[in-house]
Amino acid sequence: MKTRNIQLSLGFALASAALLTAGCQEQTTEREPESAAGNATQAIFQKGEKAPAENFTGTAWVTNLVAPDSIYTTATGSVVFEAGARTNWHSHPPGQLLLVTEGVGYHQIEGEHKQTIRKGDVVKCPPNVTHWHGATPDSSMTHIYIVPNTDEGIVNWKQPVTDEEFNRKN
Repeated sequence: MKTRNIQLSLGFALASAALLTAGCQEQTTEREPESAAGNATQAIFQKGEKAPAENFTGTAWVTNLVAPDSIYTTATGSVVFEAGARTNWHSHPPGQLLLVTEGVGYHQIEGEHKQTIRKGDVVKCPPNVTHWHGATPDSSMTHIYIVPNTDEGIVNWKQPVTDEEFNRKN
């Protein structure tokens, strides 16, 4: 009987782990396309401070959502990208999660095709992998970023994304 209970517990643990890891890559859902006019909805968080021009092309706004501390060691914030705005190429030593809350944007990992991301998408940026993200030319985009384990570092900024890279069709 004890062996049976252990087998059932092990089976439950494995099934739970499978459910938790099943959605570990970019998650998208089918939805109606957003209008080219953008997304005139009520913002969840304040716009924040203008993002530094040395790390962004175009206009973006950043709001820190969780004060840094030694317990959670996580950087979390919201970024609002005006149409056409984008980050420079960059990487995160511990990786990064993006939760798109409004609009339509792009995400690209170096050496791969540019991906379109929309409200409701979740993107995983792997540790130490160079990438960029931002709004499309016709729509603003807002996302929440989560950088875990900030004791490993937060971000390594690199060169700007060129207009050619930004406008390239896949």
